[in-house]
Amino acid sequence: MSRQPFIEAGQVVNTHGVRGEVKIEVWLDSPAFMRRFKTYSIGGQSFRVLSARAQKDFLLAQLEGVEDVNAAMRLKGKTVLVDRAEARLPKGQFFLQDILGARVQTEAGEPVGILEDILETPASRVYVVRGETEHLIPAVPAFIVSTDAEAGLLTVRLIEGM
Repeated sequence: MSRQPFIEAGQVVNTHGVRGEVKIEVWLDSPAFMRRFKTYSIGGQSFRVLSARAQKDFLLAQLEGVEDVNAAMRLKGKTVLVDRAEARLPKGQFFLQDILGARVQTEAGEPVGILEDILETPASRVYVVRGETEHLIPAVPAFIVSTDAEAGLLTVRLIEGM
């Protein structure tokens, strides 16, 4: 599986104030994690982050060159990308987009299918795996034995009816 150089990190959902700040819905683990990045790519243009602060599950960011509400409004609805090279993940952690398309197999090595989607539910993430049949597998240690994002392989423990 090839990794994209940029990661979809969020979406500009609104402006904030009159000085050009943007309100970003964060798709990464947290606004605090997203604050670590020095540059955002929005609509094919690169913006240096001058300041960023969390507001609940959102990030309020002041971007270089976005100096008023009109300039900020032009970014509304656009996806925010971050450079993978700037990300420093602890060993064993990965970006969800890195496992989409991964092969899924049982502990015995039997193929289950391909990870095609990840659903966010209140209890846990749920992996949608399509093979001969569709499997909805909760992304919890009881069912996910191992994840090798580099190799594009998930090993799972299935139970009857799953």
